[in-house]
Amino acid sequence: MIAILEESATKEQIDELTHWFEEQGMRCQFSKGDYQTLLGIIGDTSKLDTELIASLDIVKSVTRITNTGKKDNQKSSRKKDGDFKRSGIKTIGIVGLGLIGGSFAKAYKEYTNARVLGYNRTVSTTHFAIMDGTLDGELLLEKPADAGDQTSGNYNQGYLSDCDLVIISLYNQAIIDFVKNNAANFKKGALVIDAGGLKRRICRECFPIAREYGFTFVGGHPMAGKKYSGYKYSTGKLYRDASMIIVPDESYDMFLIERIKDALCPCNFGSITVCSADRHDQMIAFTSEMAHIVSNAYIKSPTAREHRGFSAGSYKDMTRVAWLNEDMWTEIFLENKDNLIYELDTIIKYLDEYKEALVNNDSQKLHDILHEGKIAKEEVDGV
Repeated sequence: MIAILEESATKEQIDELTHWFEEQGMRCQFSKGDYQTLLGIIGDTSKLDTELIASLDIVKSVTRITNTGKKDNQKSSRKKDGDFKRSGIKTIGIVGLGLIGGSFAKAYKEYTNARVLGYNRTVSTTHFAIMDGTLDGELLLEKPADAGDQTSGNYNQGYLSDCDLVIISLYNQAIIDFVKNNAANFKKGALVIDAGGLKRRICRECFPIAREYGFTFVGGHPMAGKKYSGYKYSTGKLYRDASMIIVPDESYDMFLIERIKDALCPCNFGSITVCSADRHDQMIAFTSEMAHIVSNAYIKSPTAREHRGFSAGSYKDMTRVAWLNEDMWTEIFLENKDNLIYELDTIIKYLDEYKEALVNNDSQKLHDILHEGKIAKEEVDGV
């Protein structure tokens, strides 16, 4: 197997990646040329998750020697299982029991023997999740000073400091506030993953706190959802075959990435993608935020009120995400406005081309730009 590395990869990053391969029983050969930096991996690479390796910021692509025509950074059918037992996680804390947090809680309850604790601002939701069997108990944030090193004696309760894994599913600012306010309450060495929609500000503020207080913070974004939010719509199967984006403090640390993969495997994600916070927010502006804005603007046409009897799949596809949580999306759009404004400028430029061709009755121009869009779709996603 050959990994082509980015020119920006440092010696420290390359050494760390090489060390990880050697821990997996591989031998590595390093070659730095004028135009490319290559890392040859020798051994039984069938057990390596090459798609995950290819998603690292310092890796351009991964190619198996046994199939030189295929780049392994393309989507494969190989399931990314991980090993939850290897993770050693005994107690899990879920902070925020809406659609996303509730679905995490249900997945861990259904597919593991770990103790699942939950915290929600509306306490009645927490109590309901205990009654329906999703939670083993309520997650208490601060352990009393006289409790010592003992865990809660009440099985229906547990402390944040008991949790080996904590998943925080709140709005972006609330995630930052929760980590700041509870920094001293996290268990030393715990893995803390957020599920917010953007990563730059969250990671910028939470990484230093985690280093100071001795836990590991990882930015996370599960690419899954439903039209309706709230605990009652959550399901343990929400994440099945979906993509999970993770932003670790050091994106080349494969030991940490494997640890995260093991911790998340009960959720049955179809793939795990590793990237930087900057890259995440840039891509989300296009794949998610723009879709919501365009859909939300499209449905405002006065003609929309007369669509019944005239609409089919195209209308449904275009308007599906127009119905949104305006509080959450206002926060997200403003936080990521630089990337979002770029995408808006781009689509407005192209829309002006279509309008100009129609105004000028320019059939050739209209034909050409429609063809360009068709080809772009083929190149990006296939036919």
